[in-house]
Order: sequence, then C-alpha cells, then structure tokens
Amino acid sequence: MRQKSFSKYGADCCQSISTSKLPINTIFNGFNLPITTLSFSQFPPLIACINSYHSMASLRLPMSPLLLTLLSIIFLASPSAKAAQFSVLSYGAKPDGKTDSTKAFAAAWSQACASTGPATISVPKGSFSLRQVKFQGPCKNNAILVRIDGTLVAPSNYGVLGSAENWLIFEHVNGVTLSGGTLDGQGAGLWSCKNSGKGNCPRGATSLEFSNSKNIAITGLASLNSQMFHIVINGCQNVKLQGVKVSADGNSPNTDGIHVQLSTAVTILNSRIGTGDDCISIGPGTSNLWIENVACGPGHGISIGSLGKESQEAGVRDVTVKTTTFTGTENGLRIKTWGRPSNGFATNILFQHVVMNNVKNPILIDQNYCPGKKNCPGQASGVKISDVTYQDIHGTSATELAVKFDCSRKYPCTGIKLQDVKLTYENKPAEASCSNAGGVASGVVQPTSCL
Repeated sequence: MRQKSFSKYGADCCQSISTSKLPINTIFNGFNLPITTLSFSQFPPLIACINSYHSMASLRLPMSPLLLTLLSIIFLASPSAKAAQFSVLSYGAKPDGKTDSTKAFAAAWSQACASTGPATISVPKGSFSLRQVKFQGPCKNNAILVRIDGTLVAPSNYGVLGSAENWLIFEHVNGVTLSGGTLDGQGAGLWSCKNSGKGNCPRGATSLEFSNSKNIAITGLASLNSQMFHIVINGCQNVKLQGVKVSADGNSPNTDGIHVQLSTAVTILNSRIGTGDDCISIGPGTSNLWIENVACGPGHGISIGSLGKESQEAGVRDVTVKTTTFTGTENGLRIKTWGRPSNGFATNILFQHVVMNNVKNPILIDQNYCPGKKNCPGQASGVKISDVTYQDIHGTSATELAVKFDCSRKYPCTGIKLQDVKLTYENKPAEASCSNAGGVASGVVQPTSCL
C-alpha cells in the first residue's frame, strides 16, 4: 500500500464497500455511519478510502457498481464541493451605510436556507444599515457560511430597535458559521437615556443571538456598542466562538459581552472583551462550557449567574475557565445567586491559570444578591453551590478584600478548593472573608484561607 497512513479501519471499510453485495445501509450500519451526505464529508477514513482507492497497489479491489455510486455521492458531498453563492448585493443591499438593506439580507438568507447543498452568504466591504433581521430555520442544508467583510450598522435612533429583544437573531438553524465582520449596535444613545435616570427608556436589543440551534461557529467577529447584550447563546448545542472582539464603554449598562444559557457544549476561545457589564455571563441551564484564553476589561468579569431568580430553575454544571486575564474589572471570577428560595445549583466549576490586574473583587461568591432590596431581604438563597476549584490564581486586587465567599446560610457552599492562589493589595497580602463556606486549601494560598 503506497499510502502508509491509510488506516486498517479505512481499508476494511473500502473492502466492504467494494466487494459486498449487501445493501449500502447494512454496510454503513456496521461502521456506525448514518447515511447522509454530511456524514460522508465529515468522515476522514471513508474519504481516505475513496481518495486512496487507485493508489493502493496491494489492495486490488474491483470497481463495483456500488463503489461507483458511492464515489459520486462522496464527490458531491465533500468539502471541496462548491457551495452556492448568495451575495447580499444581488438582492439590493447597498454598502453606503444609509440605505436600508434589511430586505436584501432576509432575501439572501431565504435563498441560502432553501439550498439543498452548502451555501455561502457574502457581505462585502462597506457599511450596511439594518433594522431587525430574523434568520429562521430549519433549513434544507446544514452548511451555511455567512462571510462578512464589512460592517453591519443598527439604526442610530434607539427607538427603532429598543423595544425589540434582538437586532440579529438566528433561530432553529443547524451548521451555520458566522465569519468575520463587525456589528455596530450604535447603543450610546440608549446608554445615555438609561444613565440619565429618566426611567422611560426602552430595554434595548441584543445585537446577535443564536436560539434553539446546534453546530454553530462564530469566528473573527467584532461587536461594538451593543444596545444591550452583545452576543447571546440560548438553548443551543455545540457552539464554538473563537477570535471574538467585544467593545463598549465601561459605563454602558447591561452590555454583557457573551451570555450563555440553557445550552450545552459551548466553547469560547481566544477572545477579547471590554464592556460595561459581565464580559461573559453564564445563565441557568448551562453545561459543558469551556472558556480559554480570554482577556476581560473593562467589565464586571466572568460571572456564573445571577442564578435563582426563579423558584424552579435549571442548574449550571461542568464549567471550565482557564488562561484568562482580568484588567481593571469590577469582578474577576464571580458566582452570583439571588437571596431567595430556588431549586437551582452550580457544581463542578474549575477556574484555572488566571491573572488579575487591579481587580476590585478577584474571587467572589455572592449568594445574597438582591437588587433594589425587593422580594428577597431576609431570605436565604436556595441555590446549592458545590465543587468549585480555584487553581493558580494570581495578581493584584484593587481592594483589601480579595477573596469573599458569602454563601447561603440554608445551603452552605461545599467542596471549595483553593490551590496556589496569590493575590496582593498594594504590594501587601490581601484579605479573605468566608460565610457558610466549606472546603480545603493547598499549596501557597494568599490571602490565608478562611475556609
């Protein structure tokens, strides 16, 4: 066999395909392969089998009709198969920053979603003015690339979007990749209204949301000045965000960078977030979340919560936050729950390899969150917090109290682990405070553990 890297598994597969008289479904069931064109394009041994067919001198297999059929299917489904192209310019979009291009974007999506093969929506350089756009699925294909080379701009009048929940939303989609580009939410006007205390301001719109979707990728996207949250992942499975940049003024209210809730298998990598609220907020129903190599500041840090707002609420589990840096933020690593009854929980949380630069509350568990002192004073949080590990956390605190575990008196925090933590305040050891918190400390722990 000329190709030494060709696996026995692939060879066995090829042998079966080429010589068997069994139905193709039966053959593929033996290899645990679903009969879909997508599975063909995503299964390397099978691709290698077909591509290597003629180069395998020692594997003299007959070119059966079945294999010929499979070859044509693989060719059509392979990643090299050309995707259908849909430019927003073809549907009337104008890159002048003034012309309303909402209908053009919706039309391009409609065509891409209806395509039975892979599709690409291209947004060239320039500035495109958009009102609310809903990218609805399910689609007829599971491979849509939205490639943005320009900037999408929200209306400058916050009243146009202010009462809508979202500016751009993808719902019930599978296999969508959003690549590059800039979203400009033009939220400064709404922030001023909210900060003025007038009380008659709209809630504001999230710039980008993926809801009830799966197999999503967001790469190289920049989000500026969102009215409210920048990016929301809601009710999704298998989402990867990489190389995302979020930027808003440090005084911009409710402008969380990335918010994840009711979702599983979400990964956030190599991103830089500076905003007026949480850099990343983790809501109820989140599991298997991986955050790595994220720089946060300004902002309120990375927060699990707030949890326990509802009496019946999904919990948070299996969260890893590693290799992150916080600079000048309100908080670093925070878990926040409402101080009132709930069946929620947060468990199996790992914070690892974290640098704090002048952070007000580097490590914080606050189970007495009660904004406005309404509906919760005197009550205890029902959210159970357990198995939280802080490992290799070091840097500087902007306040003397660098570690604070203020846990529920009814359900104390359990299984907290501090390992190799060194936080200083004005070149001196900082302090720690514990209420209703239990756990262990190991290695060098500064401030001295109060667990």
